[in-house]
Amino acid sequence: MTLTQYDALPPGLLELPAARLGEVLPGPTLIHLPGRRTPPLFVSVLLHGNEDTGWLAAQSVLKKYATAELPRALSLFIGNIEAARTGQRRLDGQPDYNRVWPGSEEAHPPERAMMQQVVDAMRARGVFASIDIHNNTGLNPHYACVNRLEQDFLHLATLFSRIVVYFIRPRGVQSAAFAELCPSVTVECGKPGTPGSVEHAAAFMEACLHLSEFPAHSVAPHDVDLFHTVATVKVPEQISFGFVTPDADIDFVPDLDHYNFRELERGNLLGRVRPGSPARLQALDENGAEIGDRLFDYSRGEITLRKPLMPAMLTRDEQVIRQDCLCYLMERIKTPA
Repeated sequence: MTLTQYDALPPGLLELPAARLGEVLPGPTLIHLPGRRTPPLFVSVLLHGNEDTGWLAAQSVLKKYATAELPRALSLFIGNIEAARTGQRRLDGQPDYNRVWPGSEEAHPPERAMMQQVVDAMRARGVFASIDIHNNTGLNPHYACVNRLEQDFLHLATLFSRIVVYFIRPRGVQSAAFAELCPSVTVECGKPGTPGSVEHAAAFMEACLHLSEFPAHSVAPHDVDLFHTVATVKVPEQISFGFVTPDADIDFVPDLDHYNFRELERGNLLGRVRPGSPARLQALDENGAEIGDRLFDYSRGEITLRKPLMPAMLTRDEQVIRQDCLCYLMERIKTPA
């Protein structure tokens, strides 16, 4: 798989929606643009083809500076153009473009080599900061994710949202790869098409372009709600599931995605197991160990929480649940001094 690199915007690119980028770009593309300050800000968009807020935000910012110098040099990576053509997270046979960066545990040599190229190119340029712009499928607020609890990372994250999630799994994500080079963050902008999402992402991108340096002081505890991801929850492939689907192995409560970013109590009901079914959810901690029995109670044929936790990214989209996960479970943690 070949990475295309440009030192200027291809003609007509800023007029195209995500689904038509393949008319101008041959595939995953890294575009380097000059600006008043260096080193460059790195921005990645469309690592998932159905998440177009990042591309729309980048379009908005670049159109604004069409006849003016950017405040800082910018390197823009446009990811899964092929999946964007049909509005899918990824195509069958493709890996997840946000699981194949350096540090990945997945075996997809062509895509892994391409992402290594991106990282090497940005290492050579001495990247200032990295932002990876995403959407999600459930009902979630806008929030930021970091892979290190260092002050520059937290300052970058809180430029976008006071809700910040610290995680180290899954492996192979863009923000973790770039954390080796510079402050990096993933920003989650709600569902595609949600009013205000593009404007929020564009304002964040522009704020990062105007940032001359990171503050020397620590982020104040009252300026951030900080959470730690303690488990990734998946539905095993052999288990059927649904929403208001009593014949399925697991029948989730119909409003499951309304639980996102609510601090749930012990005993909170997530769903029911079909009588006679041995179905169980898979829950992996940040070291990859199975901890489901510590988190979920299956007595009385119900799936309830054994301890207070906060979910993120709960979705009713069955394809996304199969391709990625059901949700992440988090605990509130103190802001480091």
